[in-house]
Amino acid sequence: MILDRRTFIKTSSLALGYSLLPFTNIYSNTGQKQIGVCLVGLGNYSATVLAPALQITKHCKLTGIVTGSPWKIPKWQKRYNLPDKNMYSYDTMHEIANNPDIDVIYIVVPTGLHAKYAIRAANAGKHVWCEKPMAKTEAECQSIIDACKKNKVKLTIGYRMQHEPNTRTIIGWANSKPYGKIKTVRAEIGYNVTNPAKTWRLDSELGGGAMYDLGVYALNAARYTTGEEPISVSAKQMTTRPEIFTETDETTYFTLAFPSGAIAHGKTSLGKSMHELYVDCENGWYTLAPFSMYAGVQGKASDGTLLTIPVRSQQAIQMDDDALAIINDTPVMVPGEEGIKDIRIVEAIYKASKNGKTISLG
Repeated sequence: MILDRRTFIKTSSLALGYSLLPFTNIYSNTGQKQIGVCLVGLGNYSATVLAPALQITKHCKLTGIVTGSPWKIPKWQKRYNLPDKNMYSYDTMHEIANNPDIDVIYIVVPTGLHAKYAIRAANAGKHVWCEKPMAKTEAECQSIIDACKKNKVKLTIGYRMQHEPNTRTIIGWANSKPYGKIKTVRAEIGYNVTNPAKTWRLDSELGGGAMYDLGVYALNAARYTTGEEPISVSAKQMTTRPEIFTETDETTYFTLAFPSGAIAHGKTSLGKSMHELYVDCENGWYTLAPFSMYAGVQGKASDGTLLTIPVRSQQAIQMDDDALAIINDTPVMVPGEEGIKDIRIVEAIYKASKNGKTISLG
């Protein structure tokens, strides 16, 4: 069943638990102090997904918030028992540097503001978790990476699917190739916005549009499914509702060519519901459908293999994995270098769409 964005947020079922199966990395080091997390931006994703997920994580907890809406503070304090001293505005966010309750600052503002606040977080000496897409431009991504390196803090990008167990199986198959050489990948993600309001997702300056909002899932999937970096890209963008999508793309098609000869066809849209990752190989095929919903990711392969490990909160797994990287001082699973690769290609997709040419990727 295909759900729209608002519906699949509601069906995440975070309150029902973490996962029906144990994960080794989640249950190690349970005696360690929990990592304190401060959410920057209290929009729908923070309020309905991340904050509830932080109530069921093993290795991190919600300890602070940053918001530009003071009226939200009493509600959040009451719900999550947050002290006054851990409440911040965007103007006072730098003061988190002096707060030992907060170890991580999680950037959950619109894409076009990621660099500004991620750099501010790094300069406060706190580890940075940044939602996807990492930033609007390659240059902004690099500025975040540089700030985190300068301040000796860890940086991870919120690609939750790379933590999801069924997806991790497919990531592993990129190397083991149980169905032979990968020939083509089809990655499609979209939902039908029937009554869109004037939100940041329709604002070009803030990083709105189908490709930034959803398309990075399809793009990232093409990369982790093949285990390769593309060498060229072609693309086409269109809208059937120009009165609504005046600044951003409603639908984007893109094709990636990989060194092995594999071809990936991506499609993302804010005008059509779709949600599948399909991989065709020399000796079979496999698929995840849906492949990046907040819950219910599942799939199968041509030989009858099922990919059905149930997970109730991808975000809880993601944040615990990232917390353990801090606790154990180990590399994060999805570093900034992963995020910048996608944005470099996103920029090429927009360029290819504009000039109608295939663009070579270094």
